[in-house]
Amino acid sequence: MKEIIQDLQQFSNNRGWNGNHDARSLAISISLEASELLECFQWRSGEEAITHDKQAIIDEMADVFIYLLQLSDVLGEDLIMSARDKMKKNAIKYPVPSKI
Repeated sequence: MKEIIQDLQQFSNNRGWNGNHDARSLAISISLEASELLECFQWRSGEEAITHDKQAIIDEMADVFIYLLQLSDVLGEDLIMSARDKMKKNAIKYPVPSKI
């Protein structure tokens, strides 16, 4: 995880893009890229979208992931640990139904 974050930092540094990578801008970018992901499925079933635009779907997923990684880095948070913590919270909020 650290390696890809370093690669992303280098990529941005090489292009002079770091001025645009504050938390607000990254959160906006996540939303925009997620909308582009949804666009791949517009007016199609999930199966049709995957059949016709699988690479575009993968590319948009990667864009969302990249911005999430960058935001977690800006916030100084470990995204994997945050996901694990959130899963624990969800387990409490949504317990497994008891069998009768």
